[in-house]
This record gives sequence, structure tokens and C-alpha cells, in this order.
Amino acid sequence: MSAVTMSDADQSGEVPRKKRGVPEGLWISCEDCKNTVFRKQVEKNLFLCPDCNYHFTVPGRIRIQQLLDEDSFEEWFTNLKPKDPLGFVDTKPYKDRLIAEQKKSGLTEACIAGRGYMRGRPLVFALTDSSFIMGSMGSVVGEKLTRSVEEATRLNLPLVILSGSGGGARMHEGILSLMQMGKVSAALAKFHDAGGLFLSVLTNPTMGGVAASFASLGDIIIAEPEALIGFAGPRVVKATCKIDLPAGFQTSEFLLEHGFIDRIVPRPELRTEISRMIDYCGM
Repeated sequence: MSAVTMSDADQSGEVPRKKRGVPEGLWISCEDCKNTVFRKQVEKNLFLCPDCNYHFTVPGRIRIQQLLDEDSFEEWFTNLKPKDPLGFVDTKPYKDRLIAEQKKSGLTEACIAGRGYMRGRPLVFALTDSSFIMGSMGSVVGEKLTRSVEEATRLNLPLVILSGSGGGARMHEGILSLMQMGKVSAALAKFHDAGGLFLSVLTNPTMGGVAASFASLGDIIIAEPEALIGFAGPRVVKATCKIDLPAGFQTSEFLLEHGFIDRIVPRPELRTEISRMIDYCGM
């Protein structure tokens, strides 16, 4: 008689259970303290690390919820959609990249603009979102920002633009992208001449043509802690100039010390501080 071995599960008639792993995305690593933190805790904490207060990147729609009064935001210019005027191709055609970015981010472009209220104060609010081609400035981004400035001028409202653009001017649109720097800046000059108040909020990262144009033209320039702000990145500057860069080069703290920005405001205080500045300036 031959011996037959059976597992305990087979003998009892039970089906073995699969081991349950940790769901993907439940935990994230902090770029600053390197600790592994619970994603939901970070999101509940205004996207701040609970251990070191590192400021994670915040999606644009959530930024609006954080800063503006509930259900007060009226989005403008939603009919503006990006095109592929140059038939640009890098690793993939630009028109395909746009479709992929729209699906990934849930945005039609890297800019959201409109009118809202902050602690009861009416204002025109716009932002660039790094989740869409690194928040780079293409034709539609420039057009939305320009129209926002013009509406703030017409309505005599304070203007707040929050920049989260690590891509600068968008190379896929060539000179059509670069000209947006001058177009937005010209609209801001007219806004300034009309007595308007422009508060520019710089977040990590604010680079390239965005930093070299409208983001640096605020009547008051505010930055979040440890944000990377500049034209070319530190590695490019170091490789070009062949020199060692100062400690903290192109961070908010370095730029505040050298007079490039006016205030560093932690994220939990942004809403209060912007409201206070609007009141102080009599808008």
C-alpha cells in the first residue's frame, strides 16, 4: 500500500488563503527626512510630512480647496484647449503627450484660473500645476494667465497667482511658448499702472521661464519653505559656471536672505497671511 501525503489544507477541505500584501501607494517616502509616512495622514495634514513638515507637492484642485472659501471658486476659460502647432515630436508626438497628460492629471492644461473668495475677500486666483508636463507654460497657460490679469484689472480685484512650474516655457510649442512670458508680463504692467495688487506665491519647484517672468513680478512675493526657485537648476548652473555653489542655493531661504522674495510662509499659514496682506494693502 503506497503512502500518499496531503497538506493540512487538503485534509481539512479548506482552500488556502492568499497572503494579503500592503496596497500600493498606502505609504510614501518623505524626500527630506526619508521616513516612510502614511499617505492619508500626509493628505489630511495639508500635504505636510508629519515628522519634519516637509512640503509635498499639492494637486491644483486641492490647492484651491485649501486656500479659497468652500464652493466659492468660479473657474474661467475652460474652453481653452492646447494644440500642436509645430507637429513636435520627441520621445512621442506632442499631441499624444497632451492626451496622456490630460488623462493622468485630470486637467486640460497646466493652469487653472478663475474668481473666488478667501476668508470673504473677493479675488482673482490662478495657479500652475506641476502634474501637467511639470506645470510648463504653453500657449494656453499664457493665455489663461493673461486673461486672468485683464479680468482682475477690469473688476479691480486683487490677483493671486500660485506657481508650481518646474518646466518653464514649454519647448514643444517653441517661440509660441516663449512669447507668453512677455504677454503675461505686459498684462501685469497694465494691472500695476491701474493700481492693482498682485501677490505671487512660489512653491516647489518654480523654475525657468515662469520664474523669469510673471512669478517674479509680484508686488509681494511669498514662497513656501525650502522651495526650489530659479531659472536654470543648480546642477546646470554649477556645470556651466564651473564653481561650487553656496549652501542652500536657489532655495526659498537663500532667496529671502538675498532679497529676491519678501516672505516665507508655511502652508498652514498661507490662507491667513494672504488675506492679511490684501487687507493691509486696502484692497
